Amino acid sequence: MDVRFTWMLCVLCLVITVQAFTQEGFKEVLLKQLGLSEVPKLHKRDLVDLVIPDHVKNKYISMLKRHRVKRRALPSLAGILRGIPGNAGEVLYSDTTTRQNLIFDMEGRIPKNSEVTMAELKLFKKPLDRANLPAKQSHRPVSNARVSVYWVQRQHDGTNRTSLIDSRLVPIRESGWKNFDVTQAVRYWLRNKRREPMFLEVWIEGERVGSHASEMAKAVRFTSQDPKDKALGKPELVLYTLDLEDYGGPGDCKEEAVPGKSTCCRQKHYISFRELAWTQYWIIEPAGYEAYRCSGGCLQPPSPLRRFSYGERACAIAESSPLPMMYLVKRGNRTEIEAAEFPNMVVEKCSCVTDG
Repeated sequence: MDVRFTWMLCVLCLVITVQAFTQEGFKEVLLKQLGLSEVPKLHKRDLVDLVIPDHVKNKYISMLKRHRVKRRALPSLAGILRGIPGNAGEVLYSDTTTRQNLIFDMEGRIPKNSEVTMAELKLFKKPLDRANLPAKQSHRPVSNARVSVYWVQRQHDGTNRTSLIDSRLVPIRESGWKNFDVTQAVRYWLRNKRREPMFLEVWIEGERVGSHASEMAKAVRFTSQDPKDKALGKPELVLYTLDLEDYGGPGDCKEEAVPGKSTCCRQKHYISFRELAWTQYWIIEPAGYEAYRCSGGCLQPPSPLRRFSYGERACAIAESSPLPMMYLVKRGNRTEIEAAEFPNMVVEKCSCVTDG
């Protein structure tokens, strides 16, 4: 991405925060800063058989992990959910890969008045069966396989769409527990649940492009949810939650804030890219995010100061953080994927500021 495009994204996101993340404001500024007269004409068919290049996926995952490290809160309570057998179905874009479908019954498992601060998917990698290794070896040795975890969103038309949650390299010849950060998947489920379980999909791919790496990755086996799989170590989902009565974030609104009647605070405000018609196929990852916004009132300066043009105090954004995104780009008849970190997309702190 060149310097000019990065600068435009910075300006774009600063304006978005000022406009309180309104849908129309988001759309207008995005088009203006990217020099577009209209939203690119993208359709569901643009996602069919679309392969996310390894370098784009790795870039996105790297940005995602930096973002999570900054925002992670310390957990106070852990609960373990075990998977139930099932099938998550097909997805709209695919790659040559080995897949494992996981289903977790979430209903009633998250305590009331609590927030999920972290969630980990634990998968047990079985000992290597050398019979699964390809007979023909390559002059370039392959030591790892790439394992990615996706959240599966079931669409109203019967199809499914996935969102990349976490990805890491797993040594092919080692066995034991492997942990993946699936916090975002649980938060997606909380936003979209329709009294149904949470669906995850595990993809096992080669660590690099090439048939040999792909064949080596097929030797990786995780214990499944199938009762017929007698191996120890079934998939587990470990949830860490905070009791909001005791550990509510400082400066966060406890209820709907009313300007002029409530103290300035940070209020939850979720933006779903899947539900906005113009971002549904344009923005691939994430499916949506908690943007937050500033609400409530501020104490006003005494009247003597106002006579000296000392302005009113208003609740506004004091700190913000970036959001990693993957999106489609149309270049003639070609559809490509790019990844970028959009600054100032998440409100971190609100404060009373004085005009003038």
